[in-house]
Amino acid sequence: MKVKVVNKSNHRLPEYKTSGAAGVDLKADISESIVLKPGEVQVIPTGLYMAIPSGYEIQIRSRSGLAAKESVFCLNSPGTLDSDWRGNTGVILANFGKNNFVVNPGDRIAQAVLNKVEKIEWDEVSTLDNTDRGENGFGSTGI
Repeated sequence: MKVKVVNKSNHRLPEYKTSGAAGVDLKADISESIVLKPGEVQVIPTGLYMAIPSGYEIQIRSRSGLAAKESVFCLNSPGTLDSDWRGNTGVILANFGKNNFVVNPGDRIAQAVLNKVEKIEWDEVSTLDNTDRGENGFGSTGI
């Protein structure tokens, strides 16, 4: 699927690192390092502007290595880039660790995954069918 992109960063376009990779790594398009203190949240620009085809979205997700090793996550994950969005793709990074985390220019900070989107067609009814679970919510099926 071709996605039109304007690259205003100083970095090459994102690419798949392996043949089985679902996502491409997004890089920080910043001129100097940014320190994310524990508990801090910042939007880091990527310098990428995209025209995503209608019927698709790009999801922005945490990189597993940053999450596991540094406790740095993307908030609102997965975040959605809609097909009509044309702005600079930003990544909402949050430091849940105990130490400062430094984002350097060009660091890989998130993953982008292209997904097909189905539109909801609501079928308003007065009741729903019963299931064994019913309205039992969070944690009702065990931990």
